[in-house]
Amino acid sequence: MIPALPLLLAGACAPQDPASPAPSPTRPADLELLEVVKVVDGDTLHVMRDGAKEKLRLLSVDTEEKFNPSYRGSPTKPQTVYGEECAAWAREFFAERAAVEGVMKVGLAFPAGVEERDIYGRLLCHVLLPDGTDFNLLLVEQGRSPYFNKYGNSRICHGAFVAAQARAREAGLGVWNPKTNAAAPGRPAVRRPYERLLPWWQARADAIDDYRKRRGERVVAADDADGLARAVALEDPTITVFGTPDRYFEEADGSLTVLFRASDRKRALRVRIAADLREAHASLDLDGLDDEFRQNYVYVNGRLVQGERGFELPSTGPQAWRRAGPEPRAPAPEAAGDTSPGG
Repeated sequence: MIPALPLLLAGACAPQDPASPAPSPTRPADLELLEVVKVVDGDTLHVMRDGAKEKLRLLSVDTEEKFNPSYRGSPTKPQTVYGEECAAWAREFFAERAAVEGVMKVGLAFPAGVEERDIYGRLLCHVLLPDGTDFNLLLVEQGRSPYFNKYGNSRICHGAFVAAQARAREAGLGVWNPKTNAAAPGRPAVRRPYERLLPWWQARADAIDDYRKRRGERVVAADDADGLARAVALEDPTITVFGTPDRYFEEADGSLTVLFRASDRKRALRVRIAADLREAHASLDLDGLDDEFRQNYVYVNGRLVQGERGFELPSTGPQAWRRAGPEPRAPAPEAAGDTSPGG
C-alpha cells in the first residue's frame, strides 16, 4: 500500500500574503509515483494503484463542467466553454509531461494521512507532480478553478489556496476573466455564478470548522460510520450528529425518515420523526435544508440506535435540531449586478 503523506510542500502550504509569489516546489522524499491512465477533466483523474484503476477526485478544486450530452447541468454547475477548454488543457498538460516510456506518473497526498472517498467512490486527494508541484494548488493559482471549500476548508494548505485565489482574481485569470465564457457567434454566454457561490461555500466551510472544533465521542459527523459505530456502543449513546440531510422518505406508519448524506449508503444515518411529532417539526423547514445558497449543515441531538437499515436516531422534537452555521452573506450590490464570472 502506498504511504499516505500527511503534509504537502511545507512552503506552498503555509499561510501566505496574497501578493507573495508561489514558492518553488519540493518533492517529498517518500513520494511514490502512480501511472495516470486517464484524464477525465481538470479535477478528475484515473491512476493505476495496487494493480487496479483508481478514480481520483481532487480536493479543494472544482473546474467547470465540460460538454457532455448525458449531463444536464444546473444553474450552479453549468456546462461551459471554459470547462471544455480546461479538460483539454489538463489532458495536454499530463501528456506533455509523460516520461520517456510514454506514461505520466503522480503522487497522492491525503489530509492527516487519512484516505477518504466521496459518495461516488472516488478517492479524495491532492495530486503531486514528480517535481513536487501540488497540481490542485496549481489549478487555483492559474484561475482554472476557484478555491472549492464547499465541503470544508483545506486541512492541508488552506492559507495557500486563499492566497492563490486572491492572486488569480487580481490578475483576472481563467474563471476570473470577464471575457471567459462570454457570448460568441453561435454560442450564448453561460457563466457560473461565483459571486453567489463563494459566500455559500464559505458559510458551509465555517460550519464544518465549527464541527471540527467540537467533534469527539459524543459529537460525530453523519458520514463518519466508524464514529457512529463507536457511539452506538456507549452505555448512554445520546450524541449530537453533524451533517446534511440528503433524502426524505414517507413511511407507511406516517413517520418521516431523514436520510443523511454519507459516502457509505449502507451505513448512513437515518433520523426518524414520528407521525405525531411531524407537525411540531414543521418550523424546521426540513425541505429547505438542501436548497442551494442556504446553510445546509445541521446538528441533531438524540439517542443513537442500531436499526434494521443502519444507524437511526429518533428525533424528540424541533428543539433537538439547529443549523450548524450562519447563512451565506449576500453578495455586494456591485457583485450582484455584475455579469463577470468572479463578480
